[in-house]
Amino acid sequence: MKIKTILGHLYVQVLIGVALGVLVGALWPDLGTNLKPLGDAFVKLVRFMIAPIVFGTIVSGITSMSDAKRVGPTLLRSLGLFYVLTALALALGLASVLLLHPGTGMHVDPAHLDPSVSAKYSSEAQHNTPADFLLGLIPTTFVGAFADGEILPVLLIATLCGFAFTKLGGAGKPALDVITSFNRVLFVVFGFLMKVAPVGAFGAMAFTVGKYGAHSIGNLGMLILAFYAACLVFVLVGLGTVARITGFSLLQVLKYFRDEILIVLATSSSEPVLPRLLSKLERLGCDRGVVGLVVPTGYSFNLTGTAVYLTLSSLFIAQACDIHLGWTQILLMLGMMLLTSKGAAGVTGSGFVALVATLTVMPNVPVAGVALIVGIDRFMSEARALTSTICNIVCCIAVARWQGALDTQTLQAELSSGFTPSPAEKRALAAAVPTH
Repeated sequence: MKIKTILGHLYVQVLIGVALGVLVGALWPDLGTNLKPLGDAFVKLVRFMIAPIVFGTIVSGITSMSDAKRVGPTLLRSLGLFYVLTALALALGLASVLLLHPGTGMHVDPAHLDPSVSAKYSSEAQHNTPADFLLGLIPTTFVGAFADGEILPVLLIATLCGFAFTKLGGAGKPALDVITSFNRVLFVVFGFLMKVAPVGAFGAMAFTVGKYGAHSIGNLGMLILAFYAACLVFVLVGLGTVARITGFSLLQVLKYFRDEILIVLATSSSEPVLPRLLSKLERLGCDRGVVGLVVPTGYSFNLTGTAVYLTLSSLFIAQACDIHLGWTQILLMLGMMLLTSKGAAGVTGSGFVALVATLTVMPNVPVAGVALIVGIDRFMSEARALTSTICNIVCCIAVARWQGALDTQTLQAELSSGFTPSPAEKRALAAAVPTH
């Protein structure tokens, strides 16, 4: 009975899926490589729900605020915190590459690099300019924003609709009730989909280990080590400081969100856990309005894992090609990264696109240099997504506290007792299990 209870936990099932994926990828590499569709299918299955959930959550968040004037300060504080933490992440990536020198001694001739490796990302990178990024906020059509699955246009539409419902008052209540009710349906459906998370984790890990091998050596191994070290310092020191100032334990928060952390780690994508983050943060005592504004916005503006990756990878390529960058050039590059890191979505491979976008506008480092790291990028994408996810969780709690929209007693009680599914969540999970 005890074993059955333990196996009933989602994080245990995901761990088993990850372990089996590593085993299959290591013992049967060809089979592991062919299991890639399992991981891709899970991420794709969840992604189609993200846009409507974000829309409903933000609309509900804005309308649930008793004073509409609180929306502006909440967003400003969120964006301010996002940029401070992004700057810290960029600085830590810079520090790690300058301390460990992972690219030193490779003596790569840029003329011998294969430019075709970066070519397929260049078309995407060309759309990462500040002007294109701002224009990307505006959808072609109202429905098109949901059809394309882009979060930024949905954010804009949801914010406008939220303020419109606030202005309408009682006249808009019937439509608002439909949106709220439909959003609840989406969360129940999402509970069904999470039952296949262990299968997605299994496929993703089997592919990664089967395709790229379970180890890397030499300079590339040092690059991975430097990246994980920088992310770890950012989470424990940077986010730990924010948590301590706000009045909660970072380690307790990590334990509370362990299911989501393992899913992100296995799938290399932060999108599959967005709905669960929203509901769990509300259970922690964060006001629904703050959660609905901060977390979806953070998914586009608070990609701190990508920020660490950008500085680390750029300077690694410079070191590998024996290119010396002065502090003026480095600071200019950091300023550009503050923009390019905001244009990357929280999905697998977006950090690589942001890197190409940065190098495209920085003539000092050859864009073709990304060929040096394309083979191990997959090993760093997990940490990129995981760092950004944890950062968004901490930022939401912090902003809620600063806005006076956090029930601290509920927060401490939930963190102390740990997460247990509510009766409604248990019913949803039970309904997802087929009966014979």
